[in-house]
Amino acid sequence: MSDTATSPQGAPKQSTIDETVIRIAGDSQDGIQAIGGFLARLAGRSEQEVMTFMTIPATISGGPSIFQVRIGSGEVLSSGDEADVLLCFYDHSYANHIGSLKKGGIVLYDSDHVKPVEDKLTTYHHVGVPISSLTVEAIGGTGSGRGKNVYSLGLIAKMFDLNTEKLEKLIRERFAGKDPSVADNAVTCFRAGYGHEIQGLVEQFKIKPGQNVGETQVVMSGNEALAWGIIASGVRFGAGYPITPWSDIMELLRREFPKYGGTFVQTEDEIAAISMAIGASYGGRVAVTGSSGPGISLKTEALGWASMAEMPVVIIDVQRGGPSTGMPTNVEQSDLNIACFGGHGDSPRVVLAPASVEDCFYTAIEAVNIARKYSTPVILLTDQGIATRIEAFAEPKLKEVCQDISPDFTPVADHKPYDLSAPDGITRHVAPGTYIASGKYPIATGLEHDELGHPTGSPKLHMAMQAKRRNKYKKLAAELPVPKVYGAPEGNVLLVGWGSARGPLQEAVKAARANGEAVSSLHIKYIHPLPNGLEKIFEAFNHVFVVELNDEGFYGNGQFAQILRARYADPKIRSITKTDGLTWKIREILDRAHALTK
Repeated sequence: MSDTATSPQGAPKQSTIDETVIRIAGDSQDGIQAIGGFLARLAGRSEQEVMTFMTIPATISGGPSIFQVRIGSGEVLSSGDEADVLLCFYDHSYANHIGSLKKGGIVLYDSDHVKPVEDKLTTYHHVGVPISSLTVEAIGGTGSGRGKNVYSLGLIAKMFDLNTEKLEKLIRERFAGKDPSVADNAVTCFRAGYGHEIQGLVEQFKIKPGQNVGETQVVMSGNEALAWGIIASGVRFGAGYPITPWSDIMELLRREFPKYGGTFVQTEDEIAAISMAIGASYGGRVAVTGSSGPGISLKTEALGWASMAEMPVVIIDVQRGGPSTGMPTNVEQSDLNIACFGGHGDSPRVVLAPASVEDCFYTAIEAVNIARKYSTPVILLTDQGIATRIEAFAEPKLKEVCQDISPDFTPVADHKPYDLSAPDGITRHVAPGTYIASGKYPIATGLEHDELGHPTGSPKLHMAMQAKRRNKYKKLAAELPVPKVYGAPEGNVLLVGWGSARGPLQEAVKAARANGEAVSSLHIKYIHPLPNGLEKIFEAFNHVFVVELNDEGFYGNGQFAQILRARYADPKIRSITKTDGLTWKIREILDRAHALTK
């Protein structure tokens, strides 16, 4: 929706709009992510909703890249199916992404490097600006390769009447750690772009003010939110090894932990990382480690040890395309099976999957608290789609959510870390150094053990300990909240998702219901164990389609659909899957659902 105002003859018409989707396409060396980041953070500081999506090349040498940002005055649930504006720097950017533009949309292109295709001129409104050469004019030749992104930001700011004062502040913040001349050049370049008279532009836009007036918002990526959530949870030790796209979390924790009396260690490999984290958790305070698919594979033996020893530890898995090194910079949800079942023997663990950037922050705290309460490893299963996208959300009330989980060394009369008489099998370790009056000090081992941790080969004890470890997860399942249905609680189609699928599913529901269709959605955050009562929700719908980013497998069902079908033995649970490395589009979901209901 837009409101159009009259303009002087020859000047672009002025339109007020509810939202816009801008796609920036070029090479990774062009600073595309920086432009998108500036736009996203500006939206957050303007009380608007925002969501982004990016692709980057997997090779060190770089290559084609995009950044898409959707800014709205109302609720934004996805990064958008189609773009209103395409900013492209090269012919390959133009050719590969012109199809992502709405008919009648605007192509803003660098006329120094892009030659428009003749038959596209009538479908899209083309606006050419010699961005590269104008950047050289603005700041000279030395910085032109990198400066054109900021020059282009000025063009977009002019096109959308953006707050230049806030943008310049963001630019200076970005380059604050560098020589002052770098920030000065960037601002000069931005002002030159903003001051350029764009020839051929027939319309200028202004996005309506956001609805979150008076609400302080924070703007960050999913990886940043996870890391800050870990810090707020009270964790003060972590260990890891670099791997895309987990590395951002590791780097933030390594930088910030010391400010709060903590330490993060980059180890020699993934096995050492989880082993060190488990050791720190045994010391009395939950620790964190993390990786992506290949690294999680290496961690599974130690993860089994943590299950046997009932050791509280948080493992973050930022999923990417697989198998092997796969598509390391693309999104996929194919680590679900290894997260839930990876390892030898019966080694249960908890698996949580946050749904948004904001949810990453709070789920990190929840993961730590579950690990502590149930003395269990918890896998926090996110994905590249959430990890790299930027959202704005209400600033957390830190005084309420931050917690201290320092070890308690209060003396105890006696202690059995694996007490078989404990209700629901829930026991906890005391921190080493705690005085135990009985003098019976326990041990921790990966061997089957008795109640004090001493190794045993007793069949009776093994069965009892297996039941103990199992029953505490059943207790957790009984305590988990049942997810709420988005839309009507009954109808024809229920779209079920997990992780980054929540927003697109909810937007698909809104579109379908506006078209008179009885469609609802359900987002499941607690993957393993599942909360009780899901079957009652499924009973109210004719079709249950599980939407996830992994392969349909041998039998036509994705990984989470397989878990739900095994749990509920309900044949109406079916799959909608894909493995193209991209997030879900609304039209994809609805088209696939329509095809399955015919």
